[in-house]
Amino acid sequence: MHCTRTVGRPWMNGRSHMVVQSSNIHIDKFNAIKLSKYDQQFFKSFTNKTASLNADEHVNVLLENNKNWARAKNEEDPDFFKKLVKPQTPKFLYFGCADSRVLANEILGLGAGELFVHRNVGNLVPGNDLNALCVLEYAVTHLGVTDIIVTGHYDCGAVRASVRRQDLGLLENWLRQIRDVYRLHKDHLDQIEDEEERHLQLVELNVIEQGLNVFKTGPVQRKRLEVKEKLLKEMYEKGVVRAADTGEVIAQLGSEVSATAQLARLEEEVYPRIHGMVFNPKNGHLKKLPINFAKRVGSLDHIYGLYGR
Repeated sequence: MHCTRTVGRPWMNGRSHMVVQSSNIHIDKFNAIKLSKYDQQFFKSFTNKTASLNADEHVNVLLENNKNWARAKNEEDPDFFKKLVKPQTPKFLYFGCADSRVLANEILGLGAGELFVHRNVGNLVPGNDLNALCVLEYAVTHLGVTDIIVTGHYDCGAVRASVRRQDLGLLENWLRQIRDVYRLHKDHLDQIEDEEERHLQLVELNVIEQGLNVFKTGPVQRKRLEVKEKLLKEMYEKGVVRAADTGEVIAQLGSEVSATAQLARLEEEVYPRIHGMVFNPKNGHLKKLPINFAKRVGSLDHIYGLYGR
């Protein structure tokens, strides 16, 4: 059966219907409509367009928010966007969790252009994740960041999920890395009877292990060696080394301070430095974990060291 079909679409061009003209629409004995290939393409195109229109409604509010934000920024600082178009020179690299409650720049009190950020589920920095490693390479080698901050947070869904007997499909391959952190520290964690306290401890241990992962990488080791050699050269050529940020004398030939103490102070100026922190969503405070990553990895230099001493 061949006919012209009228299809109701009240939002089309202000009319109450749409007509498919000269269409070969077949109605079989079961009253099922079969469209020609042309009409199939037409209806597919039509539904895609209306779907896009409906999807736009969901982001219109975001676009309006963006306009309000840009307007407010201009009023607050007329030079804000002039500064924003300049090349970025952040001193900090941030590895954090993708949790929407943790706002990297805000919790650190840093503005646009001051923090290079990489986030994922569980704030992991595995040695086989090209995404994280490319961020690390770019930040250390090309941007010249001096400090790397690995930040976890309490009440982390990824950490909670990693200790449960459940199969989350593909995600489980990612969470297994947190399970491995538990395995490394099982003797300590298994002794904690309170489940919530065990969670807090695992969050902190996960941050520490990810910080160690950062320290093991080639870009970090290369840069630290390069900076250390530069400082030592400066010491022997100029007789004095000053802190880059404060200008404070940290090492000086002929000083009464022992060479060992001066070298230790010099070591503190070697970068990139790595810091482990945990954000507490209950009060908004950051906790710096008391670990010296350089010393921790240094004791395992015969395993992870890529360059001679």
